[in-house]
Amino acid sequence: MAVIVVVALMHAAVTSEVASELADLDAANAMPARIQVAYVRILEPEAPMAAAPAPAPQAPAARRRPRAVHRVAQAASAAEPAVAEASAPQGLVAEAASAPDTSVAAASAASDAASAPPAPLAAASAASEAGPVAVAASAPDAAASANVFVWPSATRVSYILNGNYRGNINGRAEVEWIRVGERYQVNVDLFAGPEIAPIFSRRMTSEGRVAESGLVPERYDEDTRFLARDRGRLSVVFSPDSVALANGQKRERLPGVQDAASQFIQFTWLFGSRPEMLHVGATFEFPLALPRSMKSWTYDVVDEDTLYTPFGELPAFHLKPRIVERRPGELTVEMWFAPELRFLPVRIRIEQDPGTFIDLLIAKKPEIAAS
Repeated sequence: MAVIVVVALMHAAVTSEVASELADLDAANAMPARIQVAYVRILEPEAPMAAAPAPAPQAPAARRRPRAVHRVAQAASAAEPAVAEASAPQGLVAEAASAPDTSVAAASAASDAASAPPAPLAAASAASEAGPVAVAASAPDAAASANVFVWPSATRVSYILNGNYRGNINGRAEVEWIRVGERYQVNVDLFAGPEIAPIFSRRMTSEGRVAESGLVPERYDEDTRFLARDRGRLSVVFSPDSVALANGQKRERLPGVQDAASQFIQFTWLFGSRPEMLHVGATFEFPLALPRSMKSWTYDVVDEDTLYTPFGELPAFHLKPRIVERRPGELTVEMWFAPELRFLPVRIRIEQDPGTFIDLLIAKKPEIAAS
């Protein structure tokens, strides 16, 4: 009898220890807590920011007048300094309220082909932390722009989801950008299927700090649920000199690297800070860390399209990835950015192959939190 009691006590102790370890593991793997924000107004389309105008040509030096008309010339020249001062060009400075509302990341990109859901979500990133994004030589000199980018406190963009995965799929997506001091959080929520019982859902969260060069990710987390499959959790951890991928591999941290959720907001920051860079023919190259891979992507601005949204026509620049050799199952992402909505991504198309893709189109005007 004593032996049975001892065994039972030992079993209880082991069970308790295992339960405690599992609880600690669940806590370590838990998604970051979502920062709660109240949205109080709507972002209306507005005239896009532009590069600072070129300096006015300098008037040639006046020739010396004959003595007979000297007094008339003196009277006329007295007004010249005031006219010259009034006509001098001024750099355009964007007010804080007109800064791009970067929630975006807009229904985003996922890990990579290995973890791709019915609507795959991998994408490409933006801009450089240590220096400017590589741009085609034909792009105007960015130094000419005097625009000042101010990070908004919080923004939320909603999308309509359409696509195909063994048949048509529909759903919705929301992307939320939040800034608290020098810290940021991006939440991307995606749902495919019926609202009450989606066949697929995914939440992606990027956290890090805001720097002069844009976003500096420190951690990316991804939580995926399928209707009849196990729940999936992936994380990417960014250190100053390295990136730990979800598959256990460690890579050297490349300057300006972004993750699947932060990338769209980095693009919004880039275009909001230097709008002259966004034009047909421009090229951008940047590194992106996905859960199982990290590499540089090249995007070309191929066209300026008109999108037909639920709230009207919206001009947007179309960015398309340059694919030299596409591996089987590799995801590609096309993006459309709207200058009239502070360079937010208003359409995103993520494709695994011609028969497997999702297409996200902005569903309503973006929502903005109080400053």
